Amino acid sequence: MMNAMTRRLAPVAFAIALLASVPAMAQPPAQAGQLEPVPTLAPLVEKVTPAVVNIAVESKAAPEDNPMLRDPFFRKFFNIPEMPQAKPQMAAGSGVIVDAAQGYVLTNYHVIKDADDITVTLKDRRKFKAKLVGSDSGTDVALLKIDGDHLTALTFGDSDQLKVGDYVVAVGNPFALGQTVTSGIVSAVGRSGLNIEGYEDFIQTDASINPGNSGGALVDLRGNLVGINTAIVGPSGGNVGIGFAVPSDMVRAVMDQLVRYGKVQRGRLGILVQDLTPNVAQAMKVGSDEGAIVSQVEPGSPAEKAGIQPGDVITELDGHPVRSASNLRNVIGLMRIGQGVDLTLVRNGDKKSIHAEVGKAPEPKEEAAGPGAEGQGVPQLDGAVFRNIEPGMPEYGHAEGVLVAQCDQGSTAFRHGLREGDVVTAVNREKVHSIAELKTALSKVKDGVITMDVMRDGAMIFLVIQ
Repeated sequence: MMNAMTRRLAPVAFAIALLASVPAMAQPPAQAGQLEPVPTLAPLVEKVTPAVVNIAVESKAAPEDNPMLRDPFFRKFFNIPEMPQAKPQMAAGSGVIVDAAQGYVLTNYHVIKDADDITVTLKDRRKFKAKLVGSDSGTDVALLKIDGDHLTALTFGDSDQLKVGDYVVAVGNPFALGQTVTSGIVSAVGRSGLNIEGYEDFIQTDASINPGNSGGALVDLRGNLVGINTAIVGPSGGNVGIGFAVPSDMVRAVMDQLVRYGKVQRGRLGILVQDLTPNVAQAMKVGSDEGAIVSQVEPGSPAEKAGIQPGDVITELDGHPVRSASNLRNVIGLMRIGQGVDLTLVRNGDKKSIHAEVGKAPEPKEEAAGPGAEGQGVPQLDGAVFRNIEPGMPEYGHAEGVLVAQCDQGSTAFRHGLREGDVVTAVNREKVHSIAELKTALSKVKDGVITMDVMRDGAMIFLVIQ
């Protein structure tokens, strides 16, 4: 009997605990003849939802590749044009207004990628054509701008202060149903190694996030923006209580650079780092189990000029603890060029403070592998542009191969299965680590059949190109 009653009272106890720390959400005392007030998130939702928008994206879909259409006689006989027309393709997502005066709207890069036309719809059903200010694929963040009056914006919260167990609310446009609100808690912070994006420091939450929620808001119980919803983990993309959001601190750093430069300029110190494990921490007399061990210092780099040495353990950056090597790379990578940083490190058991200046990551060298001006390469890869994976790039340290930096929709390479963001690791079973090795492997192709081992979204796939 008591167990059944406990189960019935559990939701009420949860709701009361949820509202205990939010005085603004308290209801006025009931008047005579009125019902007792009940805990509710309605005041919070009313405050937040006007700033969350729906985003409709129109792009051109590549025409289907039918082998019969390659036959000139077939085309002529049936009066088929030489190039099939690309079909309009629609997609939907979510976004968050973060600056009402400027009309800035944050969303995910993957929501607006390859967009020809972007329409933003507010909660009050007003529609605006949006301009893309800039985007960053490494963090999956994009910034749009709309021209409108009486906009409502959310205030950035401090995602670095989030703790596991904090209550959060997700707002978005799942399955294009319209604005939807879900609630849950922070399940984990600092999630990385998921191979979802290049710079990973995700907030994990069990607040329901489904397709279409991408780009929507994750807010705390004060209504502050603590994350941009970006991904889910579940069968067939369905929600199973594991969702991820880009932390607001990272989003704000990306936005600042997109407003100023139109793109993100990656910072660097010129060091290679690895995670600090408890066993290594004990052996190196580091009074913490968290940090990043410097394994290599590049000659002439900002790190060398500042006096950082191999074997140093970096434990703090500007007073904030360094949780891991990826955490350090993410923070430095999003800092402005020339910005000073104060590092706390442990060397031979002694704690030291070092000041360094963030340098500019080297611009990756771009080179076409399809038939370009010099007629190099093979026809099957026409439309693809490849890059070496170099320090400062999101893929650096996560994959060994050659990056597909661009793959035009409708091109020969696209029809054969290559996609932008793929990493080619082998050609005809021969490992490739650079464009030079890729060209060498392609030059050995004699029968016109190319097999490629490709890493895509953290999974290996096998392509046959002929």
